[in-house]
Amino acid sequence: MDRFVSNTINRVDKKGRVSVPAAFRLVLGNQPVLNTILSVEHPVAEAGGMEFMDSNLRRLSMMDPFSEEYAMWSLCLVGDADELKIDPEGRITLSDNIRDHTGIGDEVAFVGCGHFFQLWEPSAFRAYRETARARVREMRRALGQHGTTQAGAPAAGFSGQSQNSPASQTGSHAEPGAFGSRGSSKEQDT
Repeated sequence: MDRFVSNTINRVDKKGRVSVPAAFRLVLGNQPVLNTILSVEHPVAEAGGMEFMDSNLRRLSMMDPFSEEYAMWSLCLVGDADELKIDPEGRITLSDNIRDHTGIGDEVAFVGCGHFFQLWEPSAFRAYRETARARVREMRRALGQHGTTQAGAPAAGFSGQSQNSPASQTGSHAEPGAFGSRGSSKEQDT
């Protein structure tokens, strides 16, 4: 298995540690560190292995390092990032940065998103999931009524991924990361 799928809720212990789901650890392999960034859209942390972080850094490297754009993106992708050590039992210790941003208390919802996964406060995840399901029902109805757009593409809003997910912002289903096509004019030349 090479994708993060499904969702589960795990308890945080008194020391602030939580077990990464076994299925997610299989995808991570023997990586000793979990790389995380904070979502700019939702109270969630996005996480993955080195591939996840490397993808973000590659996209950042395409920007002018003296630009305001670079300064903003580097803050979000590097300055607000965390590297959480995975202990031999498969646990991570949540940083204050993640807990403050997400509102995570004594439980964490781990949510698979394909090339990365998310860490949510469980009630916030349940609310978001209900909103997402309602929107997908609407998009499905629109797709059923209209089939495709005039250009032959799927009906608006039905691309199979969230417009706010890192994968959607990269413009590629195959590459993880939180960087949008809006992030760099150089990126659009490739």
